[in-house]
Amino acid sequence: MTRNSSAEAQSIPARIEAVRPEPGLYLVSTPIGAARDITLRALDVLNSADLLAAEDTRTLRHLMDIHGIPLRGRRIVAYHDHSGDGARAILLSALADGQSVAYASEAGTPLVADPGYRLGREAAQSGGRVFAVPGASAVLAALAVSGLPSDRFMFLGFPPATVSARRTWLNEVAKIEATLIFFESPRRVKQTLENLCELDPDRSIVICRELTKRFEEVLRGTAEELGKMIPEAGLKGEIVVLLDRPQPKLMDEDAIRDVLRGRLKTMSLRDAAAEVSAEMGLARREVYQIGLSMKDE
Repeated sequence: MTRNSSAEAQSIPARIEAVRPEPGLYLVSTPIGAARDITLRALDVLNSADLLAAEDTRTLRHLMDIHGIPLRGRRIVAYHDHSGDGARAILLSALADGQSVAYASEAGTPLVADPGYRLGREAAQSGGRVFAVPGASAVLAALAVSGLPSDRFMFLGFPPATVSARRTWLNEVAKIEATLIFFESPRRVKQTLENLCELDPDRSIVICRELTKRFEEVLRGTAEELGKMIPEAGLKGEIVVLLDRPQPKLMDEDAIRDVLRGRLKTMSLRDAAAEVSAEMGLARREVYQIGLSMKDE
């Protein structure tokens, strides 16, 4: 969330209801950049919940200050990767006592690449009610501005940090027939593009940087084109990467025959066609038909 001035806060209509919400866990979406990207319902919940929890308590305090929401003696429990078990016990106990608990991630929608996952799951498993307070999401914001197909998409979190593990991961996910969305470290984004070039240099890619913030930027191009644009040191800010779905590959029948010929020495035509089609990204039926035509060789 950007550190917006108090002038912005004064322009926000003052309508925060002091109505006690029903008992349960409220997953409150918070801005990913501009502080005004918060819903009126989210302000209501933050103002009236019995107990507050946050991935980063300083960020939540700052957001509440901007929008004029007082703590009134309420506690903000830090819930993050390093405080999970102890903090979760406190929050689940409050839910068991019939209190309303509002949890906010540092930015965006809770439980999306966020430590709140186990909290939401255990709250539901214990019989408590879980409410979504929807709002900003880096995943959906990036998809909206990308220009890539949105009828089928998949969010993949963060890629592995090590080079070998990232190569393996990209090789697996790049075959998925959907628009792929993942977060990446600004320092590693160039390396990721280089890895993608090894798989498919012409794959259409969109990189969104600092969405809804002052220096928001959207880069579009192929893996090869974007790789050349990005400096060796990488980028600055928060990064979302989107990959277009794989495009159908043109069949090189001679190449398919060569690969099939080697496979047919040790396996049946059915198995060989299945293996070659998966390896070359081709339709199994077409590879099988080529294999049938080779019987006269």
